[in-house]
Amino acid sequence: MTVIESTSPTARTDLCKAAPRAHPRPDGQDHYTISEVVSFTGLSAHTLRWYERIGLMPHVDRSHTGQRRFSNRDLDWLAFVGKLRLTGMSVADMVRYAELVREGEHTFEARADLLERTRRDVVDRIAELRDTLAVLDHKIQFYADARAGRERG
Repeated sequence: MTVIESTSPTARTDLCKAAPRAHPRPDGQDHYTISEVVSFTGLSAHTLRWYERIGLMPHVDRSHTGQRRFSNRDLDWLAFVGKLRLTGMSVADMVRYAELVREGEHTFEARADLLERTRRDVVDRIAELRDTLAVLDHKIQFYADARAGRERG
């Protein structure tokens, strides 16, 4: 999810895009085992298999012995899914998004709608967290003032 600032109809600047994380191996040499992906992502092997089973993970190639072989593209997808998880998006919505991606470009509008709805939810959560932070700051200041009063008196 990216915030875009538009200065003109044709010029768009991506304000939130972080530099992409470097892949452990260059494209073409990017055949990772599940244990390597576990160490790169922090996800468990169980979670990776579950993502594949429920359709959240696109088809993962297999070696001639049947071992999963993940690619840099798979690592990028898992990083994106991690961001979606942080937004609080439901697993059902993440799976729906993955299905839309697999269906192709004609689903851009549906994908954008899903991400825009999620973005609105995130903005609402940020506002709630700011309010909560203000309450905590007020209470912390109250206790700091009370301590200072006791030390003076």
